[in-house]
Amino acid sequence: MESVAMNQPAASADSDATKATTLIYRQSAWTRLTHWLWAISLFFMLLSGLQIFNARPQLYLGKQSGFDYNNTVFAIGAENTNAGPRGYTEILGHRFDTTGVLGWSGPAGQETPRAFPSWATIPSYYDLGTARVVHFFFAWVLTTTLLVWLVASLVNGHIRRDLAPRLDDLRRLPQDIANHARLKFHHTREYNTLQKMAYGGVLFVLLPLMILTGLAMSPSMNSVLPFLNDLLGGRQTARTIHFTVMVLLVGFFIIHILMIVAAGPINELRSIVTGWYRTDPPTHHDAKSSERSA
Repeated sequence: MESVAMNQPAASADSDATKATTLIYRQSAWTRLTHWLWAISLFFMLLSGLQIFNARPQLYLGKQSGFDYNNTVFAIGAENTNAGPRGYTEILGHRFDTTGVLGWSGPAGQETPRAFPSWATIPSYYDLGTARVVHFFFAWVLTTTLLVWLVASLVNGHIRRDLAPRLDDLRRLPQDIANHARLKFHHTREYNTLQKMAYGGVLFVLLPLMILTGLAMSPSMNSVLPFLNDLLGGRQTARTIHFTVMVLLVGFFIIHILMIVAAGPINELRSIVTGWYRTDPPTHHDAKSSERSA
């Protein structure tokens, strides 16, 4: 049963203008634990993954790659020019100068050819073996936690109750987009439509796809899941999809942090740390939503 604590407005001349707020227990201990495990795992997977990418800073489509193939879709590198060594990033044949960040970076006078800079990788120095150990360890932490969360959320109804979009949610989508564009937020126990779609996309599309493409790139998995590599279009295509998913997850993280700041960082962080969340005064819509979710 949901715990609720009411803040009563003080008796004063302007008490009618004071809005009563409700403190509810919104995030369970299990939700908070998995949230932080995923956040830590993705952080170490990202930085160690960039170190692994530095060993072969090109992405391809297809089953094979090499000088005999023209299937490069993304590359980071360095080249000598009249102005000295320059770093570049090439996307679908279009080249951009990214000296100082991608391709050619380092302290002044000590620059080296390197796809991603040292401050963005684990370890900071080139060590492919250590990067792979870190990457795979946290990949298994993420995968195991995600599977356990999925089973538990199906059993306790969390997916059906809190994450699955309802017809009313889809009808409210245009208004929800407009509210977010105006940074106008209504704090309730239920996730809004964009939150449900974003969290659902991450939990049921991006993370599973990242796990599957990671398995497809592993030669040891070919004997266990021989069809997976072909299903994803070959090992090189799987690697490109894996990288693309990483970029999308980074984009989700940036937007997620911006929304936390815009919606009230203290309230949002308290919710994911302690479980308690301060909501706005209930509206008629909130009452209807509570009846449907009961």
